[in-house]
Parts: sequence; structure tokens; C-alpha cells
Amino acid sequence: MAASWLSGLLRLWKLGLLAGLLIIAAIFWWGGSAEKVQTTPVVQAFPSQTISVLNATGYVVAQRKASLSSKATGRLEWLGVAEGSVIKAGELVARLESRDVRAQLEQASAQVGVAQAELAETEQNFRRSEQLLAQKFISSSSHDAAIARWNKARAGLAAAQAAEKVAQANLAQTEIRAPFDAVVLTKNANVGDNITPFSSAADSKGAVVTIADMSTLEVETDVSESNIGRLKIGQPAEIGLDALPGERFAGSIARMVPTIDRSKATRLVKIRFDAIDLRVLPDMSAKVVFLERPLSEAERKPIVAVSRQAVVEEAGRLWVYLVEGERLKKIQLTIPTAASATTSATTSSHSSASDLVPVENLKPGQRVVIRPGRLQDGQRVKIVAQ
Repeated sequence: MAASWLSGLLRLWKLGLLAGLLIIAAIFWWGGSAEKVQTTPVVQAFPSQTISVLNATGYVVAQRKASLSSKATGRLEWLGVAEGSVIKAGELVARLESRDVRAQLEQASAQVGVAQAELAETEQNFRRSEQLLAQKFISSSSHDAAIARWNKARAGLAAAQAAEKVAQANLAQTEIRAPFDAVVLTKNANVGDNITPFSSAADSKGAVVTIADMSTLEVETDVSESNIGRLKIGQPAEIGLDALPGERFAGSIARMVPTIDRSKATRLVKIRFDAIDLRVLPDMSAKVVFLERPLSEAERKPIVAVSRQAVVEEAGRLWVYLVEGERLKKIQLTIPTAASATTSATTSSHSSASDLVPVENLKPGQRVVIRPGRLQDGQRVKIVAQ
């Protein structure tokens, strides 16, 4: 009886010892020193990076842009637009004070009227002189004088009409009109300012407004002359704007300036938008991806992707180690059907065409371990700066 009791007690002691060891092992495992790892975020990317030839940065510019002023000098009397106003070709934008010029036009018009009256009178005298000469009531010299007065009156009318046109042109110079359909970008003067376009006089303004034709927006970027051979006119491109980070715009190379900037060893390349978006504005910062081929509609949509350095291949499957708090979670990647073949090929060949692997079961902003090595699921880790 006593032996049986001692045997049971010994068995309980062994179980307790084993449980203690398991607890100690668990504490060591879960609370021991953390493995130092480097991580990278899961990102939202665009498939164009997988077929990119070259990347560049630049700015949106309007190829048709103008600073509107007047050839006349005077005080700004009326301004009919503001920033953002849409104007049509020929539309009156602003007007300078023009009372003196209008008075000159009225005077010139009056001179035309006087010259017309004189011409009518001399022509009538000329016709009468012809009749009298035919009847030999006057001498030839008198008739010649009538012809001279008529010719002089015709010349006087022509001179008066020319003076009237000059006055009309002077009046037109006080009116500032749009040379093409455009949008007002900036207003540089206010009513009451002195406009002196050909002078730098104090307290005066040059251009009244600056306008741009938004249908001519393009992206200008400098490309290193060593990379120019990769590009050609008409080559497709994808344009990203810092102001619209979640979108990409289709485009193509419109022109390449036929000279090299000696100081920067670059060539200016201009990329047109396939379709103009009203949100695109001049001087926006842009990033351009030059492509091997045009993108399909599906390839224009953003994807969730992870760095190829974080992907581990085991038995034909792709895995990553996701950091959750201080622990790792080993996750098998789910690759989008359209990208699975490409991803498998580029992963096995370690292609440098893209450093991203598209995935479906991760979210942007999550962090995964890069170059995981021999890490294990559930292991405690500490993130260090890369």
C-alpha cells in the first residue's frame, strides 16, 4: 500500500517537473532575446514597372502659353477676368484708359468726312469742266486745274482714311484680347496700375495676365544622353503626378529636342497625355515610366505587391514572414491569376525587370521581413533600421 502511494507520488513529481520544464522552455521561447530583422512595407504599385524601359522625373508644362499685355502704355481701366477664368480666342480680357485715343479716332473720322465732301465737290467740278471744255466755253488749262483739284481730293481722302486706320489701331492697342482659347493662370495687374510693357519703370506692370491652353499640356523631362538610345518618338509612357498619387495617366513621347544640354549632359523629352484630365495643371511634378509596349486596360489598375527580397520559395510555393507586433507570421502568398506566370518566371530567374511581386492576401502598409533566412513562424523579432 505504501509502495503504491510512493509510486504515485513519484509519478506526480515527474509530471510536475516536465510541466515546469515546458513552461521554462515556453518562457524562453516567447520572452527570450528577439532576432533582429529588416523589414519592408507591402505597397500599392502599378504593373507598368514590370515592362519599364526607363524612369524619369519632370514637370507638366503648357506648350501654348502667353503673358498678355498691350503695346500701348497707360492706366489699366478695366479687367474682366480672374485666376481660373476660361476665355475664348478674341475675347476682351482687359482695357487701358483710352479717352485720348478715342478722341483721336473721332478726329480722324471727321477728317475722312471732310475729305469725302471735298472729293465729291471736286469730282462734280471736274465733270462740269469736261462738259464746258467740250463746248469750248473754257480753256484747256482751266480743265487741267479741275483735274488736279480732283486728284488732290482723292489723295486727301486716302490720307484721311489711312489716318483713321492708325487711330483705330491705336485704340485696339488699348484693348487686350485672348490670342487663343485658354485658362487664366495668374493675374499680374489690377485696375489702376500703370501698364508699361516695354519699360521697367517704377510702380508699373508689364503683363496683365498669364494664360495657357490646357489642351496642350505635356510633361517635360531631362533624360541622360547615355539613355537616349532606349527612347523613340511615339513610344508609350505612363505618367504619375505627385498631386494625384493613386492614379496614372497614359501618354507617349511627342518630341525630343534635337540638342543636348552640355551642362547637364541631358536631352529634353516631351511626353503628351493621351487624354487631358481637368485635374492636371501646369508645373505639377511628374514621374514618367517609359514602356516597352502599350498597357492593357487591366494593367492600368494598381496592384498590391511585396518586395522580391522578402519572398521565400519552398516546394514551389511562395512565402513571406509578416511582422505582427513582435512576432512573425509565415504566410503563403496568393498571386493574382493574371500575374502568376510572370511572377513565377521572374522569381526563378531573379530578373531585375521588377523588384515587386503582386499579391492578393496582403494589405498596403503591412511589413514583411526581407532576406528572412532561417526564421520560423511565431518567432520573436526586433525591427532594425535598414
